[in-house]
Amino acid sequence: MTAPLWTAAEAAAATGGVARGDWRASGVSIDTRSLAPGDLFVALSGAARDGHGFVGDALARGAGAAMVAHVPGEVSADAPLLIVGDTLEGLRGLAAAARARTGARVIGVTGSVGKTGTKEMLRAMMADQGATHAAEGSYNNHWGAPLTLARMPAATGFAVIEMGMNHPGEIAPLSRLTRPHVALITTVEAVHTEFFDSEASIADAKAEIFEGLAPGGVAVLNRDNRWFERLAAAARAQGARVVGFGADAQADARLLSADLRGGATVVRAAFDGAEMVFKIGAPGTHLAMNALGALAAAQAAGADLARAALALAGWRAPPGRGARWRVLLGPGGMDGAVDVIDESYNANPASVGAALAVLAANPVKDDVGRIARGRRIACLGDMMELGAQETEAHAALAAHPAMAEVDLVFCAGNRMRALHDALPHEKQGGWFADADACADRLRRAVDAGDVVMVKGSKSMRMGGVVAALKRLGAARDPDAPPEEI
Repeated sequence: MTAPLWTAAEAAAATGGVARGDWRASGVSIDTRSLAPGDLFVALSGAARDGHGFVGDALARGAGAAMVAHVPGEVSADAPLLIVGDTLEGLRGLAAAARARTGARVIGVTGSVGKTGTKEMLRAMMADQGATHAAEGSYNNHWGAPLTLARMPAATGFAVIEMGMNHPGEIAPLSRLTRPHVALITTVEAVHTEFFDSEASIADAKAEIFEGLAPGGVAVLNRDNRWFERLAAAARAQGARVVGFGADAQADARLLSADLRGGATVVRAAFDGAEMVFKIGAPGTHLAMNALGALAAAQAAGADLARAALALAGWRAPPGRGARWRVLLGPGGMDGAVDVIDESYNANPASVGAALAVLAANPVKDDVGRIARGRRIACLGDMMELGAQETEAHAALAAHPAMAEVDLVFCAGNRMRALHDALPHEKQGGWFADADACADRLRRAVDAGDVVMVKGSKSMRMGGVVAALKRLGAARDPDAPPEEI
């Protein structure tokens, strides 16, 4: 019989709360929509909703118990509960106890770009080297990181905890709670500039991840980034050993080449001078860089480097962060296909540039549709939290080197009007007030042989554009064997 994740007594001790009933929980949930039977439901309260209003529903759906700050009126007298002073603090108490009871090697991941994809690379690398636990999606904020830790089984061998921020002071408490053995910063770029007075202050906020490093910890840093020395100094001040990755000649994990071949990237790299070649199951030079950082972090955490590198061949970019779809048009694809690159989850100038580079490297197919020549099409939504730089940052995308290989750009959102106006007329696919209007026009403009990349900040809901494109036909994994298509 599988051991419970939490017993009533353990959860009460971790949180300082009072358990009602002798219950056991097999998981932890904060959302009744994704709750599994046996979960401990945590009734978080926020500006948008109060989780206490969903306790009855959670118990009806089979929750093992509910953590509450007060007992909702509709809950029965014998309901299994954990009563605490504050449910967010209670979740943090579970997180701290889960971290304390495990012997796992823990890797913390942050950075301006590539956090979630790199976290997923680490999950894939270490899954066959020990019981591996990592966050779902982008659970990296003040409740996401504690929730990930609270869900960590005691028998975990490797854990990967993602930490995000958009204001100073947000990463430090997450790092102190996580106490990582290895801290990886993918890169530092000018994102969230609405809330920072300089890029240096963004670097300092990312460096907060070192504050919770376990004794003898390792900091894995992007040697190519302009803030490498600043970050390295902050890491060493916390007693960390610094490992650098990148194309720089002094990098411990050095990128020698990255060759994009169809739906994959073949990487040649040198680790402490020893060369190795490995494949990533998705295209992108930026993915090669993230993979180097992930491999260096995995090695520092005690994973076997060669086995970790081999695992990357089966890795795929997550939905919204580079996932790819081939949409077959007509019965069995008799009318050709449109390839879709789903980068819809979020956007900033650096990540949009990387996505444009991937689009530019993707082959199109000629003479298969209404239009003789296949086209590379970008559909871009507003980039948020850029402050006073937002107009300039959007317009500057028109001059990105990869834009030379892009045939049409569809723009959604008030801020993206600046890019639309900066583009040459022949590249202007159209400007639209929102993603829905853009999707309606784009789905009528694409043709067989085209490759379409969709990207924008989360609040722009560019995932709706991807969904509209997928509805044009049968959406399939482009790398699936022919018999599966």
